[in-house]
Amino acid sequence: MQRITSATIAELFDIAATRRIEQAAAAALPAHALMQRAGLAVARLAMAIAPHARTIWVACGPGNNGGDGFEAAAQLRHRGFFPVVTFLGDEGRLPPDAKASLQRARDAGVTFASTPPSAYELAIDALLGIGSTRPPEGTMAEWLAEMHASARPVLSVDVPSGLNADTGTLTHGIEPAQSSARSCITFLTLKPGLFTAQGRDAAGAVWFDNLGCGAFKDQPAARIAGAPETRRRAHASHKGSFGDVAVIGGAPGMAGAALLAGSAALHSGVGRVFVGLLDPSAAPVDIAQPELMLRDARTLDLSGMTAVCGCGGAEAVAELLPRVLSTAAALVLDADALNAIAADSALQAQLVLRGKGGAPTVITPHPLEAARLLGCTVGEVQADRLAAARRLAVHFGVVTVLKGSGTVVADAGSAPPAISLTGNARLATAGTGDVLAGMIGAALAMRQPAFEAAHEAVWQHGHIADTWPAGAAPLTAGALARRAPS
Repeated sequence: MQRITSATIAELFDIAATRRIEQAAAAALPAHALMQRAGLAVARLAMAIAPHARTIWVACGPGNNGGDGFEAAAQLRHRGFFPVVTFLGDEGRLPPDAKASLQRARDAGVTFASTPPSAYELAIDALLGIGSTRPPEGTMAEWLAEMHASARPVLSVDVPSGLNADTGTLTHGIEPAQSSARSCITFLTLKPGLFTAQGRDAAGAVWFDNLGCGAFKDQPAARIAGAPETRRRAHASHKGSFGDVAVIGGAPGMAGAALLAGSAALHSGVGRVFVGLLDPSAAPVDIAQPELMLRDARTLDLSGMTAVCGCGGAEAVAELLPRVLSTAAALVLDADALNAIAADSALQAQLVLRGKGGAPTVITPHPLEAARLLGCTVGEVQADRLAAARRLAVHFGVVTVLKGSGTVVADAGSAPPAISLTGNARLATAGTGDVLAGMIGAALAMRQPAFEAAHEAVWQHGHIADTWPAGAAPLTAGALARRAPS
């Protein structure tokens, strides 16, 4: 059994591939062996989560997910715990393995009840598996609401009930209690929906068990790329060794966004940072960061630079985008640059042409900006974040960073997208996106390939938030920029 962390490197498989792998695994083993192994794995994790529990509520559904719950209940009872099973389904219509595990639970002396126990120390959600697409209704919805409203820990079997294993969207609107501990144990494959959209909140800590089966070959839908390698700098270096970043943005009243991006690039170790402001009345120097060379954005020669364009650009950035798209050696497009491109078909065509030419380009939309670029709604983007990121990457020929819980990094090639497991709600504050753009720009300027530059920056950006000291001052964008690793 393996705990999945932000440093994990792993492939993620969608429902269709998981079904094929499950069938191959079952065919190689005696009947009922997979379910017995799954139930034992659930029981072992339950004992680790709540070692002193007396009563454990096991909510079982009408399919094989419920069968895993029956088997876990039997294993727990054999080990001196007191599981109480509530079962929603028709015993006569249970799959054969689930029916066998139901009988094993009865033979073990497990208590069955029509309602949840009034007192319990752990709840096990074995109601719905990966194949369910309909929202829970009636009694099932009531049980889920009761589970999630409690401060007691919840352990989900394979995926949290109501979660789409491919996309991470929930089919119900039940929010978990903020004080509750969430865990999920998933079998045979890791599913992308556990790590993006609403999946991270619903699943909590994710554990993986391959049930003693070897690796099965299939096409992954996505991957967890793990922590980036630490870069080493040669002693015989100078500022020209680490590239130049030009930040273009900072329209009147919005200079802070451009300065934050510049600060992030500076602290990421780039050789020189120019901040091309779109406000003609801006001060000639940033006293707090004199290393940033402030310029009029219109005067910068971008042919040998990595441009980070759009941070605080407002509508003024649209005027410079044709030159930026055609001349920047490498490019990060963020915020208002993306909005300007979404509103102008000529700029879109120019971005496509840049992508076809192979010039390193990264776009960093949040869901609303992605929706504008795709001509759809935010809901459609969030309903399948992997597909949305991939569509943008392929259409424009760029690397796409679709920000949000479980940020997705996709390129136009055949490799599956990567999902980053770093980051938390500390990043939900103004300016952190500008910092990320600057960090990506620095990695590009130091000659990282576009996909690796984007993944590295996304991972490090989230890691800073994850390791921010508890009880310390709030994580502001300025503090985040200053912590960027060089």
